[in-house]
Amino acid sequence: MTEKLSDTARKTTLQPLLENGWSMVEGRDAITKTFKFGDFVEAMGFIARAALWAEKWNHHPEWFNVYNRVEITLSTHDVGGLSALDVKLARKFDGLAG
Repeated sequence: MTEKLSDTARKTTLQPLLENGWSMVEGRDAITKTFKFGDFVEAMGFIARAALWAEKWNHHPEWFNVYNRVEITLSTHDVGGLSALDVKLARKFDGLAG
Protein backbone atom coordinates (compact mmCIF):
# COMPACT_ATOMS: atom_id res chain seq x y z
CA MET A 1 0.00 0.00 0.00
CA THR A 2 1.20 3.50 -0.79
CA GLU A 3 1.88 5.80 2.14
CA LYS A 4 2.28 9.54 2.48
CA LEU A 5 5.93 10.64 2.57
CA SER A 6 7.37 10.89 6.08
CA ASP A 7 9.19 14.04 7.20
CA THR A 8 12.52 12.25 6.79
CA ALA A 9 11.66 11.03 3.29
CA ARG A 10 10.55 14.53 2.31
CA LYS A 11 13.92 15.99 3.27
CA THR A 12 15.90 13.42 1.32
CA THR A 13 13.72 12.86 -1.74
CA LEU A 14 12.03 16.19 -2.41
CA GLN A 15 15.07 18.46 -2.15
CA PRO A 16 16.76 17.14 -5.34
CA LEU A 17 13.48 17.60 -7.22
CA LEU A 18 13.06 21.14 -5.92
CA GLU A 19 16.62 21.90 -7.05
CA ASN A 20 15.70 20.56 -10.50
CA GLY A 21 12.75 22.88 -11.12
CA TRP A 22 9.89 21.22 -9.25
CA SER A 23 8.07 23.36 -6.69
CA MET A 24 5.54 22.81 -3.96
CA VAL A 25 1.93 23.68 -4.80
CA GLU A 26 0.53 26.33 -2.49
CA GLY A 27 -2.33 25.06 -0.36
CA ARG A 28 -1.82 21.39 -1.27
CA ASP A 29 0.60 18.58 -0.60
CA ALA A 30 1.72 18.34 -4.23
CA ILE A 31 4.62 19.24 -6.51
CA THR A 32 4.49 20.89 -9.92
CA LYS A 33 6.80 21.63 -12.82
CA THR A 34 6.49 23.22 -16.25
CA PHE A 35 8.41 21.55 -19.05
CA LYS A 36 9.10 23.53 -22.22
CA PHE A 37 9.93 21.95 -25.56
CA GLY A 38 10.94 23.17 -29.02
CA ASP A 39 7.48 22.80 -30.47
CA PHE A 40 4.10 21.10 -30.16
CA VAL A 41 5.30 17.78 -31.60
CA GLU A 42 8.11 17.52 -29.03
CA ALA A 43 5.68 18.33 -26.22
CA MET A 44 3.21 15.71 -27.42
CA GLY A 45 6.00 13.14 -27.76
CA PHE A 46 6.95 13.78 -24.14
CA ILE A 47 3.30 13.43 -23.07
CA ALA A 48 3.02 10.10 -24.90
CA ARG A 49 6.19 8.71 -23.29
CA ALA A 50 5.17 10.04 -19.87
CA ALA A 51 1.70 8.51 -20.22
CA LEU A 52 3.19 5.06 -20.82
CA TRP A 53 5.16 5.24 -17.56
CA ALA A 54 2.22 6.67 -15.62
CA GLU A 55 0.05 3.81 -16.85
CA LYS A 56 2.74 1.20 -16.17
CA TRP A 57 3.08 2.40 -12.57
CA ASN A 58 -0.68 3.04 -12.24
CA HIS A 59 -0.07 6.57 -11.03
CA HIS A 60 -1.58 9.31 -13.15
CA PRO A 61 -0.55 12.97 -13.00
CA GLU A 62 -2.57 16.09 -13.50
CA TRP A 63 -1.29 17.89 -16.58
CA PHE A 64 -2.04 20.77 -18.86
CA ASN A 65 -0.59 21.35 -22.33
CA VAL A 66 -0.46 24.42 -24.52
CA TYR A 67 1.69 24.26 -27.66
CA ASN A 68 5.25 23.57 -26.42
CA ARG A 69 4.54 23.71 -22.68
CA VAL A 70 3.47 20.86 -20.40
CA GLU A 71 2.55 21.65 -16.79
CA ILE A 72 2.50 18.63 -14.48
CA THR A 73 1.22 18.35 -10.91
CA LEU A 74 1.86 15.23 -8.85
CA SER A 75 0.09 14.11 -5.69
CA THR A 76 -1.27 10.77 -4.53
CA HIS A 77 -4.99 11.20 -4.03
CA ASP A 78 -5.34 7.91 -2.13
CA VAL A 79 -3.09 9.19 0.68
CA GLY A 80 -4.04 12.87 0.48
CA GLY A 81 -0.59 14.11 -0.45
CA LEU A 82 2.85 13.22 -1.70
CA SER A 83 4.06 9.63 -1.78
CA ALA A 84 7.09 7.77 -3.09
CA LEU A 85 5.15 7.25 -6.35
CA ASP A 86 5.14 11.00 -6.96
CA VAL A 87 8.89 11.19 -6.43
CA LYS A 88 9.46 8.20 -8.72
CA LEU A 89 7.29 9.68 -11.47
CA ALA A 90 8.88 13.15 -11.16
CA ARG A 91 12.34 11.62 -11.60
CA LYS A 92 11.15 9.64 -14.62
CA PHE A 93 9.58 12.72 -16.21
CA ASP A 94 12.80 14.69 -15.71
CA GLY A 95 14.69 11.91 -17.46
CA LEU A 96 12.21 11.73 -20.32
CA ALA A 97 12.38 15.48 -20.85
CA GLY A 98 16.17 15.26 -21.19
